Amino acid sequence: MCSYDEADWTELAKRSEAAGAHALELNLSCPHGMGERGMGLACGQKPELVRDICRWVRAAVKIPFFAKLTPNVTDIVDIARAAKEGGADGVTATNTVSGLMGLRADGSAWPAVGQEKRTTYGGVSGNAIRPIALRAVSAIRKAFPDLPILATGGIDSAETALQFLQAGAQVAQIGSAVQNQDFTVIQDYITGLKALLYLDNAKEKDGWDGQSPPTFKHQKGKPVPHVQIGDETVPFFGNYKTIREEITADAKVHETEPQTLAPPPTTKSKRAANSGPVASLESFVGRAVPQIGAYSELNNKQQVIALVDEDMCINCGKCYMACNDSGYQAITFDPNTHLPHVTEDCTGCTLCVSVCPIIDCITMIKRPTPYKPKRGIAIREEHDGTLDGHLSLPCQ
Repeated sequence: MCSYDEADWTELAKRSEAAGAHALELNLSCPHGMGERGMGLACGQKPELVRDICRWVRAAVKIPFFAKLTPNVTDIVDIARAAKEGGADGVTATNTVSGLMGLRADGSAWPAVGQEKRTTYGGVSGNAIRPIALRAVSAIRKAFPDLPILATGGIDSAETALQFLQAGAQVAQIGSAVQNQDFTVIQDYITGLKALLYLDNAKEKDGWDGQSPPTFKHQKGKPVPHVQIGDETVPFFGNYKTIREEITADAKVHETEPQTLAPPPTTKSKRAANSGPVASLESFVGRAVPQIGAYSELNNKQQVIALVDEDMCINCGKCYMACNDSGYQAITFDPNTHLPHVTEDCTGCTLCVSVCPIIDCITMIKRPTPYKPKRGIAIREEHDGTLDGHLSLPCQ
């Protein structure tokens, strides 16, 4: 809560320790007007300032202290390094992201202050900044394996708290989630984490994602059979819906070939029974870090493609539009059945998965054939001053 002033930081740290504080968290990151006054954000964007402030506090107190870092920097690892070199016992990653909340239709801001309806930039918190905070935590952990990290930024459930532990944090801090509900969320998190620890060592949990059981084939939450005529899947709208109902009703009275009508899947998942000692939270810390790294470390030869489950498809066409407009034009859309089909041009970018409104309707599977990039019009070969038999004239 000070500017870049040794006397102020020393006095405030000593007073806090004398008042009985067990630890300190240095505000080197608040964006709410403090940066303009040389405090908060202004102290945390330059490594040399962070290093000096941490040295001042280290010399003033014996209790542990943590430097709360701002994400509003080019490389947060440089700031964490400075805090470590200054003697900080750890870091908090991260504070809020500087942003502008919004503007009304008449151009006035929200929130607006005074008769002039003026506004300023403030700190964005909560779920919106979780990807930024996860990136910061994992990057700091990779750079400094032994530096304690307190994580904050979008931790709204037990599952997201576990994500931050897996990214390398030892502690998860809760702020916006408490404001949105109340302090009872803490008990919710504890119960959820206990369940996740139990499930981590459970057997027969194929398809489970944390506390979420496998997704069964459904339409609007109701299990559905697979119905096809010939080689074509029968969709769920218009006249096709009537055809499906007729085939399904007929199958209840007459025997039907399995490939024509398959029984609907059960909605009940197997109980994920625990098969041994329950894991500890410590065992999760940093678990994901070895899989996180630079783009150059990715294996681009292990290619995947999208697979659409036609029984779960609601024929919205979002995957087709996204791939056609922003992807690789690797999805066709049947004009009659409105079912999408993924072609061999798929690059595995997962854009279709991102826009699909039905969970697990589109999954990524191993590519069965080698991928051959299509670069548009083939490059013409040059032969003795000609291009594909045409004269090659020099530019004037």
